[in-house]
Amino acid sequence: MKSPLVRELKPNEVCTAVLLVHSKEIRQKRTGEPYLSMTLSDRSGELDAKMWDNVAEVMDTFERDDFVKVKGLLQLYNNRPQFTIHKLRPVQDHEVDFADFFPASARDCEEMWSELRGLVCSLTNSHLRALLDAFLDDPDIAARYKIAPAAKTIHHAFRSGLLEHVISLCGLAKLVGPHYPCVDLNLLLTGAILHDIGKIHELTYERGFGYSTEGQLIGHISIAMRMMSDKLRNLPDFPVELRNLVEHMILSHHGLLEYGSPKVPVFPEALLLHHLDDMDSKMENMRALIAKEPQAQGLFTGYSQSLERVALRKERYLNPEQPPAAPLLPALVAASSDSVAASAVAAQPKPKPAPLAESLFGEKLTLALNFDRK
Repeated sequence: MKSPLVRELKPNEVCTAVLLVHSKEIRQKRTGEPYLSMTLSDRSGELDAKMWDNVAEVMDTFERDDFVKVKGLLQLYNNRPQFTIHKLRPVQDHEVDFADFFPASARDCEEMWSELRGLVCSLTNSHLRALLDAFLDDPDIAARYKIAPAAKTIHHAFRSGLLEHVISLCGLAKLVGPHYPCVDLNLLLTGAILHDIGKIHELTYERGFGYSTEGQLIGHISIAMRMMSDKLRNLPDFPVELRNLVEHMILSHHGLLEYGSPKVPVFPEALLLHHLDDMDSKMENMRALIAKEPQAQGLFTGYSQSLERVALRKERYLNPEQPPAAPLLPALVAASSDSVAASAVAAQPKPKPAPLAESLFGEKLTLALNFDRK
């Protein structure tokens, strides 16, 4: 396992690390000289990076999605980590373990796949079970489904993220679906398993995450509809009405037309699928936002465009670290013994003035006051 990971880097420390070039731009300083603005990453996170000096020597030696070995200083700029690169050299693919650089689900994909197949086997509707088996028995679909992310950046944006999202969604469906007598759990689970099936072709994930040409041109909802047609050709007895319901769930799972759904949900299972899908994606988005940039200070994260808010770092709020003692200033450490002694004397408590009666004037004043009281 490579070390250090992005999340292990500490501010104000010089370090050397091997990272993946997620993005690369060659820009110009005011002097006209080039500098590099990049996003570097590994499986633990991303890092904004800049290289200001000696750029001409290295800028043509690597490209986006290449590996580089960098040495530099991590600092906080506007409370966000920024890595200033001092030295850089390309690293060949055979020198690294790809598993160190591409974020992946914490769960084993084969374990999740077995869980998904078990869910399908538990369905009591034979038509829906046959449809799902037609998808999951396809070797190409199975291979892609096991490793595809659920999105490029927004939620479950890691290898096997789609599978983790679907397993999570099925768990929610099994908990919430029985609460509503009008909901057909077989239909709801089928929608959960197939709603994002088009993403296995919409996204690219062999190296970094991006969109395929097919994904750019058509999108995952349209791709899923085409995949449905392909599989249903071999299921001639599949009821047309049931087909329409499953297709509607795929078409409407984004919930609103402005969110990319060709249709809005118009029956209970479709509406519930949308809300469960939205909740699961937002909760994962929130988790990832809070886990991002652990070097940043403060109780709140940066602003999330997708969530339209900042997030509270709850654990940091509930368990605040004790602030370190302020270091002695160099001038104070270097002070002469005379000034230190003077400071010590000044810090001692001042003696209290003698009581009023211990002076001649005080004695006479006390007698006068007592005379007035008689």
